Amino acid sequence: MKINTQTVNFNADATLIDFLDNRVQKLEMFFDHIIDVDVFLKVENTSAKENKIAEFKVHVPKDSIVVKKQCKSFEEAIDTACEAVERGLVKWKEKRKS
Repeated sequence: MKINTQTVNFNADATLIDFLDNRVQKLEMFFDHIIDVDVFLKVENTSAKENKIAEFKVHVPKDSIVVKKQCKSFEEAIDTACEAVERGLVKWKEKRKS
């Protein structure tokens, strides 16, 4: 599985990238045939505290799952987005079986 990470309006440090890679690698437990994952980490220029956005595009054979989450920290946004992707992968597998 290939992980493409892009940061918008900031530079990510190595610990954030490592956290992201470790969390995304766990998605393979839910579905083995993930082609690649595009991750966009963005900082919105607003005064709101929840201005960190994590957007995931998970490419699976003949389809893709897109999730976008906005939270107070990137770690929280990545965790909630990965949980949503996990649920989406389980639904997609069940739909594919029937």
